[in-house]
Amino acid sequence: MNWQTLTDWRQLLEWPGPDTDTVVWLTQVFAVVFLTVATNFILMRVIDIIDHFSSKTQNLWDDALLEAARVPVRLLLWVVGLSVAAEMLQSVSESAIFEYVAEVRRVAFIAIIAYFLTRLVTNIETNLVNPDRVKKPMDKTTANAVGKLLRISVLITALLIILQALGYSISGVLAFGGVGGIAVAYAAKDLLANFFGGMMVYLDKPFKVGEWVRSPDRSIEGTVEHIGWRLTRIRTFDQRPLYVPNSLFTTVVLENPSRMLNRRINEKIGIRYDDWQVMPDIVAAVRQMLIDHEDMETDYRTLIVNFDHYGDSYIEFFIYTFTKTTDWVRYHEIKQDVLMRIMHIVNDHGAQFAFPTRTLHMHTESNYEGDAREADDDEEGEAPPARSAAPRAPGNRRDRRQGWKGEQDQETGDDDGE
Repeated sequence: MNWQTLTDWRQLLEWPGPDTDTVVWLTQVFAVVFLTVATNFILMRVIDIIDHFSSKTQNLWDDALLEAARVPVRLLLWVVGLSVAAEMLQSVSESAIFEYVAEVRRVAFIAIIAYFLTRLVTNIETNLVNPDRVKKPMDKTTANAVGKLLRISVLITALLIILQALGYSISGVLAFGGVGGIAVAYAAKDLLANFFGGMMVYLDKPFKVGEWVRSPDRSIEGTVEHIGWRLTRIRTFDQRPLYVPNSLFTTVVLENPSRMLNRRINEKIGIRYDDWQVMPDIVAAVRQMLIDHEDMETDYRTLIVNFDHYGDSYIEFFIYTFTKTTDWVRYHEIKQDVLMRIMHIVNDHGAQFAFPTRTLHMHTESNYEGDAREADDDEEGEAPPARSAAPRAPGNRRDRRQGWKGEQDQETGDDDGE
């Protein structure tokens, strides 16, 4: 290598050719790569400074734009620098691999732009559902659905543009897609059913991420964690993941307890029959207690406290009312307080809660044996045979009658034989 040629700096500014000295084009390639690295470093510092100032503003779009452009800008700069270096090598080399530099650069530009747009959509979606960034956050399920549609649109468009850049006819691709779409739709009908089921979930919004859902038709109950295009992941209350195909939501009855307005208290309470006279006073006191309770919704919801039922060992009244809260834990705390107040009301009125009781009446048996002897004397006119004074084993009513008649028949048979 003749390093003295580098003293003429004007040669470094000329585009290299087949006759360019090796030292010159190697220096040029190195300079291009070095400038790419240096520019990349400086550009990142500039973006950090801009990001520092934009973070102090309330605008969501500048933050999303800067965060989305951070990586694509670096990739774009590297593609430009490496493609220039590759074209320099193509000028001094006869290798066939450098003939694809232009096509690779076009494909890389399209891919980087698509990557930037998908990142931008994702960042905007994240900012719109963040309560720390906006006063009225968008529904997470809706934002997720719109974000997925936009990202899919960007990817499909980028793919078609790349095919066009590589020399393929887009019209032919679309025609093939139209003809083959029928076969694909028939073969993947379950997949499409799940896809459109997910679309219905996104559009109708019977539930969203974070809500508690359950189905009386199927064994589905838990908290929604993720709504995908094919599956919805539900976390059951015992912390097991449940994966439900989206097509199932188009056929089953689904309940969303997270959207209830109130929780209901429906209890039946029994007191003794001996306390029936204070039943009206107890019912009135319980009703007034519920009206005065600060956690009960009695103005816009049904309130019923009435004597309701005669039980086997108790008389029963019931309460039907609603709480203001829908939180599960807080609801049970309020319900406990209400039940304890009812116990105090019953006790203050001198009544007692009933418990199952049973009264057994004992009946003394008659002397069925003596009655049978007197009846026999009246019919035959003679005294019955002498009987032993030994005590007879206790038996039931039927056993005593049958035993005496058997003995009498035996004695009568003996007389006839004589």
